[in-house]
Amino acid sequence: MIKLADRVDRISPSMTLAISSRAKALKAAGVNVCDFSTGEPDFITPAPMRQAAKDALDAGKTKYTPTAGLPELRARIAEKLQRENDLPYTSDQVLVTTGGKQALFNVLLALLDAGDECLIPTPAWVSYPEMVKLSGATPRFLPTDESNDFKITPRQLSAAITPRTRALILNTPANPTGTIYTREELAALAEVIVAHDLVVIADEIYEKLTYDGYQHVSLGSLGSSIFRHTITCNGFSKAYAATGWRLGYVAGPREVIQAAAAIQSHSTSGANTFAQHGALAAFEGLEGTIETMRATFQARRNLVLAELRAIPGISCTTPHGAFYVFPNIRATGLDSMSFCERLLETMHVATVPGRAFGSDTNIRISYATDTETLKEGLRRIRRFVSSL
Repeated sequence: MIKLADRVDRISPSMTLAISSRAKALKAAGVNVCDFSTGEPDFITPAPMRQAAKDALDAGKTKYTPTAGLPELRARIAEKLQRENDLPYTSDQVLVTTGGKQALFNVLLALLDAGDECLIPTPAWVSYPEMVKLSGATPRFLPTDESNDFKITPRQLSAAITPRTRALILNTPANPTGTIYTREELAALAEVIVAHDLVVIADEIYEKLTYDGYQHVSLGSLGSSIFRHTITCNGFSKAYAATGWRLGYVAGPREVIQAAAAIQSHSTSGANTFAQHGALAAFEGLEGTIETMRATFQARRNLVLAELRAIPGISCTTPHGAFYVFPNIRATGLDSMSFCERLLETMHVATVPGRAFGSDTNIRISYATDTETLKEGLRRIRRFVSSL
């Protein structure tokens, strides 16, 4: 048998894989599955972006781009970050990547060494700790719960820092909880980050999907000191419904971006050429399209919250961003994996166990699907819980 590298053993098996595979198998067998597991908008990528990509193909723009991305796209991203996020990056501080996931991975590889620690508030997206492990460093978790709307506090952050702490990953709006940090909360965290000379990796992929008057605030915009400590990651997947385009970006100090680009040059090189040309259209008057998607997501969220809160044994905080709810199922007497497995097998509803994100008392439901499917799936969840 061929021996695998030790790093493979450091990666935790995906606890959602079995449910995902089972859901696909049921669908293939003709079963009507209500799939609430996917973090993917059900909208189609806006027409101007699709047309720009088609035009690029027809014009023969299918060759390599510079590793860091099309110069004109990097410039537009920098302009966007300055205009919308109050982040004074220049184009040479931007790296275009093959998806938001590669942006994060490149940065972590550029920053972390064996023996370093990276702080991750939990519940957290499943790939954060695995990326940290692959870099050779150690993830250290900062648990949160409903009592504080799934947010870390400055005191908690300060207490977790050790001489080995190198970085913090902060995701707002957050997956899986939908939590959004306010300007005041971010400012208080920024004081701790600067005082301890940490690097903060700000994952802002859901920035345009906010509700109830909440506005996304970029951590790096809160002053020159925290700006120097911040690396901002984003992409086109969520707000522009362009998940399959595999196009993300990261902005930060030049030395970090240069290092991340060097790593990328030996993995994927430049991102997809015609996708980059298509992405240029994302900055040309798509505000109305994005607002339509955002408003639709908010209406779906309201529906899901109302239905879930009417089910005895289920409680749920109000998520103010992204497109997930993270209901607490503790009162059912089941852990999250058992709940999700039995729900899928008996009611054919696919959800994600909270254990995958660091909270075994919750499950994640994505409302990035049509209203009728949501209504039917929620009826099935009600029947399932009442049967316990």
